Amino acid sequence: MSTLGSELADRLAKEAATNGDIAICYNKIPKSVVKRELEETSVEMWQSIWNCSTKGNTTKEYFPIVTERLNMKITINKHLTTMLTGHGNIKSYLHRFKIITSPVCPCSKNDQNMNHLFYEVELLKTQRNGLRIAISKSGDWPTSKNTLISRHYKSFKIFVNSIPFDDLG
Repeated sequence: MSTLGSELADRLAKEAATNGDIAICYNKIPKSVVKRELEETSVEMWQSIWNCSTKGNTTKEYFPIVTERLNMKITINKHLTTMLTGHGNIKSYLHRFKIITSPVCPCSKNDQNMNHLFYEVELLKTQRNGLRIAISKSGDWPTSKNTLISRHYKSFKIFVNSIPFDDLG
């Protein structure tokens, strides 16, 4: 900053500090309003970054709108995190990091990823049918992942917690 700019900034700061009208004006804005506006701006920025990011595509299917996720009451555990992110004890993820040699599911039908586990794996047929029946009472099956987590969270959580991730290898 130039000397002239510094002098101007100092003069304006001194004027603001001694001018009671400016202080009164700022005291009229409740802290709650400032806090809310900052939160809204932050969430808007977060949403913009979320929309532009090429990462987190599995998670975006469940939570396309940041504010909706922030308003949800979700109990996180390792199984739910694995399902919502695709990161965890599943063959496609482990293969991606060269921890195992093949991403193919033991059922040999497809790579073992979240969609395969969710829709195809025979081992999970009973759990999947329970989820399908619960969802069919108030919606269509199959449903979007966003609808699944936002409208059928309890049934989805029961399904996810019933997946024997350690036995899928």
